[in-house]
Amino acid sequence: MDILDIKGIGPKKGALFNKLGIYDTKDLLTYYPRAYEEFKAPKRVKDINVGENASVILKIKKVLDIKKIRSLVIVSTVAVDEMDNPIKLVWFNCAFLRSTLKPGETYVFKGKVSNDGALKKIEHPAIFEIYEYKKLINVKQPVYALTKGLDLKTVRKAVEEAFAVEKLDLEYMPESIRNKYDLVDLNTALKLIHFPANDDDLSKGYKRLIFDEFFIFIMATRRLKSLNEDIDSDMVIDEFKEVDNVISNLEFTLTNAQLKAWEDIKRDLSSGKVMNRLVQGDVGCGKTVIAELALMSVVMKGYQGALMAPTEVLATQHYEGFSELINKIGLDIKLELLTGSITQAQKKKIYERLKNGEIDILIGTHALFQEKVEYKNLALVITDEQHRFGVKQREALGNKGGKPHVLVMSATPIPRTLAIILYGELSVSNIDEMPSNRIPIKNCVVDTSYRPNAYKFINNQIKEGRQAYIICPMVEESEGLELENVKDYAKKLKEIYPPSVNIDILHGKMKPKQKDEIMKAFVEGEINILVSTTVVEVGVNVPNASVMMIENAERFGLASLHQLRGRVGRGKYQSYCIFMNTSDSKTAKERLDILNGSNDGFVIANKDLKLRGQGDMFGTRQSGEMYFKLGDIIENSDILLMAVELSEEYMKNISKVNNGRLFENEFEKQAFMQKVEKQIKTCIETICL
Repeated sequence: MDILDIKGIGPKKGALFNKLGIYDTKDLLTYYPRAYEEFKAPKRVKDINVGENASVILKIKKVLDIKKIRSLVIVSTVAVDEMDNPIKLVWFNCAFLRSTLKPGETYVFKGKVSNDGALKKIEHPAIFEIYEYKKLINVKQPVYALTKGLDLKTVRKAVEEAFAVEKLDLEYMPESIRNKYDLVDLNTALKLIHFPANDDDLSKGYKRLIFDEFFIFIMATRRLKSLNEDIDSDMVIDEFKEVDNVISNLEFTLTNAQLKAWEDIKRDLSSGKVMNRLVQGDVGCGKTVIAELALMSVVMKGYQGALMAPTEVLATQHYEGFSELINKIGLDIKLELLTGSITQAQKKKIYERLKNGEIDILIGTHALFQEKVEYKNLALVITDEQHRFGVKQREALGNKGGKPHVLVMSATPIPRTLAIILYGELSVSNIDEMPSNRIPIKNCVVDTSYRPNAYKFINNQIKEGRQAYIICPMVEESEGLELENVKDYAKKLKEIYPPSVNIDILHGKMKPKQKDEIMKAFVEGEINILVSTTVVEVGVNVPNASVMMIENAERFGLASLHQLRGRVGRGKYQSYCIFMNTSDSKTAKERLDILNGSNDGFVIANKDLKLRGQGDMFGTRQSGEMYFKLGDIIENSDILLMAVELSEEYMKNISKVNNGRLFENEFEKQAFMQKVEKQIKTCIETICL
């Protein structure tokens, strides 16, 4: 059913839903809540505190005032509670409220409390009829990501209406399989996560949806493995003497873990089969130099190599670092950088030189594999962070006459058992040892009372010439969520710090060009404090940044926090990471204490695995970049293992499990397999770049 067929949604609102990628009821019902809001009993004005998201029953005393400042319409009034305590209410660009909220009427107003001189104030409070609000008390209400012009009430109402008018036939799993793994049916799962009565409902709903994500993903990676394994290589690299000489002449000594990873790669390249390998290791463990050695080895055999990074800034850093290395050791290797921002004329020259074999190694972003890009004899593709080199890309190169080796680098250390599941189509090498010259980061977990001290500490670091990151979980203030956000936080800092301290923001809603410009300015030292979301998580190198402060740290997964921390401690200066914990939860404290006590990503991942459980189900997931909307391989590793078991049954095509039949009949089995195959195909297209 089209979104416009839902009661209350006309063309104007429909266009706003379209902005969120919602075009029909299926899109709407699979548009999952980002968090849940609990409505608490209303308080009196004297009992609410500044900064609190509070609800108050108030009587409107007089007609609302309206002021216009340029294009901004400010609507305000003073209302009182049952004890006649006054509070100011303010809305922006809501002139219609003047005729809606009349003197003498009483409503529940909900919003964030601030000060306005002697009065307390709530800006842009949500408005509820008293009877309506009472129904919501102690009921979890879904909070959705919104777009300008769309509020939570509208989305919640639309979801409610969609469930009422249409029963989607999404179920593909037989009841026997659902019973085996204690899973609710798909329609029930969707209802439970949109409108849960309690935490138990949430757990059941999320368990089913996460199971599905994992199962299809595992099936897709195993299908990729079967497509990729045992492919004969036309490009056997069996001579490494020159590269081993390079290793002997490096200004530093490779760790044993680096040498082991290098031996794994040499073995793959010389095997006569196409390499498909993941090298994972902590930030700063030395993955990049191993990748550079692999690229050198194919060039010395007369072939070409390519290194693809997720962002232009990171691609440029790879190019500059590699150029410096080959100049120092005096190798005649021709490097080139290809990104979206270079001119068409420059691109044309690069395309010609690449096709003619005048470029040995091409470094860049996704631009490396556009249609116009033709390699003379590409032997090795390296992808840095979050990318898989997919079947389609390999096919495209195969059509041009090549079957390149593939090396994937990841700075998100996860336990080997989970890595093998997650990267089912790749062999895994771990670099689990750090170079001896790294200065360990000093960590501290604090509550919000420490924030003024943290600001002073950051200011002192800036006076010494250093730079700082401050991470917030949100881009802007979100209805229903009391979390720090980038835009308001940066404004607040500009009021605290002198004008000489340059503060800027970075977040995922910015256009790629704008993000690159901000990151470039930070890299070059033009920005002192960068207030950002987790978009900085991916490996940008700013050696001068010495402080990372993470607000609402309890909302992030440990792997994400560890990745974020890895943005500092990359230079010669002592670095610090401050985890700001706003939760009283014992589990949150235990998890943050793991980070406080260790800088080792593998240790953290394994300890987090032991502490797994419900945790903060609605925090920022630590493996969210791993293609899952809901699932987290650490938090939900128990569900992951169930999905692995079913995938093994599926692969073996076994019809009996636990002395009972997995399928009632052949028809049910074929129907299940047909629907699974369709989802596997879609998943492969998603995960392959």
